[in-house]
Amino acid sequence: MEKRISPKNKAGFLATVLPVTIWMLAFFIVPLALILIVSFCARGEAGDVVYSFTLSNYGRIFNKLYLMIFFKSVLIGLFTTIVCLVLGYPFAFIIARSSKKLRPIFLLLIMIPFWTNSLVRTYAMIILLRTEGIINTLLMNIGLINEPLQMMYNNFAVTIGMLYMMFPFMVLPLYASIEKLDMRILEAAEDLGATPVNKFLKVTLPLTKSGIISGSLLVFVPTLGLFFITDLMGGSKVVLMSNLIKNQFLTARDWPFGSAISVILMIVMVILIFYYTKSSGNKQKWEVF
Repeated sequence: MEKRISPKNKAGFLATVLPVTIWMLAFFIVPLALILIVSFCARGEAGDVVYSFTLSNYGRIFNKLYLMIFFKSVLIGLFTTIVCLVLGYPFAFIIARSSKKLRPIFLLLIMIPFWTNSLVRTYAMIILLRTEGIINTLLMNIGLINEPLQMMYNNFAVTIGMLYMMFPFMVLPLYASIEKLDMRILEAAEDLGATPVNKFLKVTLPLTKSGIISGSLLVFVPTLGLFFITDLMGGSKVVLMSNLIKNQFLTARDWPFGSAISVILMIVMVILIFYYTKSSGNKQKWEVF
């Protein structure tokens, strides 16, 4: 027998879902649709958008200069993700296996950066890395260097800024995944003669794969769009896809080309999220025993 929804329940359902739907349409779906539409338009002589269909904006992306910027952005994103994973995995493992008294303290240390605006934290890194900054002053005072190191306005500064900003986003998913790990499984592997390296590679790593993938996505995807870190710490010497998009909208006033680059980045992100969803659905295949 078909179950009917009472008018009262229907009204409650609409009152709950309708505001969220309107919000998503107004501030997510509609802007994305506008970006997609504008990406197929042309730029007018005055910097306005000419609504005539063209594929030239996507063709410009294959220019050698823009391709180099894209690959450089991907390389910095991958490097940031790998370093965050290498440093964050043992950190998350220590937190997950620490005592119940110390665990909240460690988690608090990870969460504290979220209490401060990201721009403020970026300026704090600039104070540390600039020529007259704390690090250079300290190294010169103790005699390790004779002149200040050039740690600002280069790829090194941008990478350090990305690592500092994205490290908590890697640790938290890893911690959630490692905390669920049954220690009896590790003890069983050890009783069966597994070495520490084999135990980690064949047991611990596969069972925490979901945390690794989710943490990697949370780090890699935002690094493609954090333009303010590149602007502040890279200056005009470092240009990534995020800066290129911002400059097209605010400086060059070439909205169609900026929209086309944005669409390409969104496609990359959707592919990565699809891979994560597919991998999470098949995670049982990765459980080794």
